[in-house]
Amino acid sequence: MKKATCDELHNINKMYQRLVDEIDVGVHVVDETGKTIIYNKKMVEIEGMNIEDVLDKNLYDVFSFHHNEDSTLLEALRKGTTIKNAKQTYFNNKGQQITTINHTFPIIEEGTRIGAMEIARDVTKLEKLIRENILKKSGTKYTFDSIIGSSDKIQEVIDASKRATRTSSSVLIIGETGTGKELFAQSIHNGSNRSSKPFISQNCAALPDSLIEGILFGTKKGAFTGSVERPGLFEEADGGTLLLDEVNSLNPSLQAKLLRVLQERTVRRVGDTKDREINVRIIATINEDPIDAISEGRLRKDLYYRLSVVSLFIPPLRERKKDIRDLAQFFIDKYNHLFGMNVLIVEESVLETFEQYDWPGNVRELEHIIEGTMNLIEHEDCISYSHLPIQFRNKPQFNEELKSLDVMEELFIHKGQTVKSLEEYMVEAETYYLKKVLKQHDYNITHAAKALGMSRQNLQYRVKKYQLQRE
Repeated sequence: MKKATCDELHNINKMYQRLVDEIDVGVHVVDETGKTIIYNKKMVEIEGMNIEDVLDKNLYDVFSFHHNEDSTLLEALRKGTTIKNAKQTYFNNKGQQITTINHTFPIIEEGTRIGAMEIARDVTKLEKLIRENILKKSGTKYTFDSIIGSSDKIQEVIDASKRATRTSSSVLIIGETGTGKELFAQSIHNGSNRSSKPFISQNCAALPDSLIEGILFGTKKGAFTGSVERPGLFEEADGGTLLLDEVNSLNPSLQAKLLRVLQERTVRRVGDTKDREINVRIIATINEDPIDAISEGRLRKDLYYRLSVVSLFIPPLRERKKDIRDLAQFFIDKYNHLFGMNVLIVEESVLETFEQYDWPGNVRELEHIIEGTMNLIEHEDCISYSHLPIQFRNKPQFNEELKSLDVMEELFIHKGQTVKSLEEYMVEAETYYLKKVLKQHDYNITHAAKALGMSRQNLQYRVKKYQLQRE
């Protein structure tokens, strides 16, 4: 047989590449080491990446998979098995979730596996539609994609929550008011194999003890005056998840009954003698340190141990200030959509003010501030300090800062007169700031120098130079 010339091989290669790029399925081929050698245009489109992000790289350096899952492509390479019509969900290098239906097989040459090939069809949009339909049926609206934040602290909680989706163990979510505890609870439910079943939420502090018992456990007809035959929330949530919000507000006797339900996996309606089997995952929330709640008698120790098989601590917003900018933009987009507005950005000074504030109401407070701000804007497309709600601008800490700014302005310009020279201004500004820091540290030179980031000798020189003695 005649050997192909270099030009012929080049043309064949070009035709082959054109063919691979034109077919309407994703093609991904790795060599015997797991390094990508073929990656067509459709696969680029499916996975939302550039070809150079993937070619000549190991799969694990580019993609990530759920804790208990692996790449079907590498599985075919390692085991030499063909995998047909397998659904796979994984994440690209931007953290975006992708779902494909794959046909994967090893490439064998003279009895040796020299690589593996995957033909993939994109079902990400279809999966999203199915997921949205499930959310409507289960009465939930949040998934892990709903959680905004890239800080290490929030990502650590997200990772732990995702691992909790694999089991049906009880989960205790601990966090201050407004941190998003229910958002995490719904995300865990929707990420689990219970997602097609009910998700029922009950705030235990919202109702008196006389009512909450019947609501949780159900009632038997004739058990008390006016009682009817009615299942409780445990029975209604069968197969799904029951969220008990502020579980520490239940009285001790109800907590004891709840503990029995968790241990026995049966529930007895109020006034009944019959136990009914249930299959419910319990997620509970508490808005204080559980150790304080136990020591002060608001939470039974045995119930705490039973609920906290998985414990999630949601960090307050003041401990994840890196996320404030992303959260602010998310809420702006949300209220743009709701109010038919077109606010685009937030002034840097406003964002810096947000980052200085402690947010006792956490993410919920930030959302309310953004919503209030959007109500005060007229036709502008940028949020400035003057747009912030008056109750926020009147916070004591901001008034102090505004006073300082007024003083600096006085230093900068003589009232109604000419601008000072830069040298004169710099001296006065430095004197003012050094006085302020010295006063904060009760004129302790060592502490003030440390706060200023200068040596003790350097500060002493300036104290003497500017005669900054205690008044």
